[in-house]
Amino acid sequence: MCGRYVTVSKITVIEKCFNVVAPQPTGYAVRANIGPGSRAPVITNETPGELQFLTFGFTPFRAKKPMYVFNARVEDDHNKEDDPDFHGTKGIISKPMFRQSIRSKRCLVPADAYIEGPKKERLSKPHVVYQKSGERPFAFAGIRDQWVNQDTGEEVSSFAIITTAAYGVLHKIGHHRAPLILPPEAEEAWLSNDIPLGDITSLLIPGDPKSLNAYPIDPAFKNPTAEGLDLLRPTCERLIPEYDYRLSTDLKLEGMGSTTVRQRRLDFE
Repeated sequence: MCGRYVTVSKITVIEKCFNVVAPQPTGYAVRANIGPGSRAPVITNETPGELQFLTFGFTPFRAKKPMYVFNARVEDDHNKEDDPDFHGTKGIISKPMFRQSIRSKRCLVPADAYIEGPKKERLSKPHVVYQKSGERPFAFAGIRDQWVNQDTGEEVSSFAIITTAAYGVLHKIGHHRAPLILPPEAEEAWLSNDIPLGDITSLLIPGDPKSLNAYPIDPAFKNPTAEGLDLLRPTCERLIPEYDYRLSTDLKLEGMGSTTVRQRRLDFE
């Protein structure tokens, strides 16, 4: 995952979808280009009924300086071939940087889509990746931590998105990793403070190869300061043909089409 994702659902939709409230709703904005260093909405296991805003880019509490680690590999240094059928050690549970957070500081990261490119060209050939079911917003599995700047006393709460080996349409794009999208029925467990570690690690697997689709967008997206829903306009056909869709102007208005909670259907021009 190249570290860019999309939140275009209204905050009221996110609140209803995840059964949370946003104490600071003015902190939320529709974003077509969330990247490391951005403040973004999350739902934590510490306060699962609230939508909070943390920095995308993880800095562990022991760090001496900000690190902005935006991805946390399930396998860590294992599975160097990024085999989606890998059944070996889930190194994230023992890696010093992540082992405390995966146990006690988990979070959901609401999103409507994410951006990915080939392993070599990366965001020079960006694609919008979305759920074919139209289910959105959905939740990435995330971990978080709080770091204190010893020079200034500033406290920084930050998060990273957990990744697995690539699957499905990611292979067509030519990328080797994928963010972990939690099914709705697993979201409550992910935020539970009582769930055994074994049950957590059982969730750390690649998704359904048939669940995602993607389409290319303009390389202007590569600029981390670029914004605006026009960035999400397709420049070519979807990578996997879909025939059950209708013409819509919603992409102009909301980037990924309008939906009701838990219907989450995608409409494209």
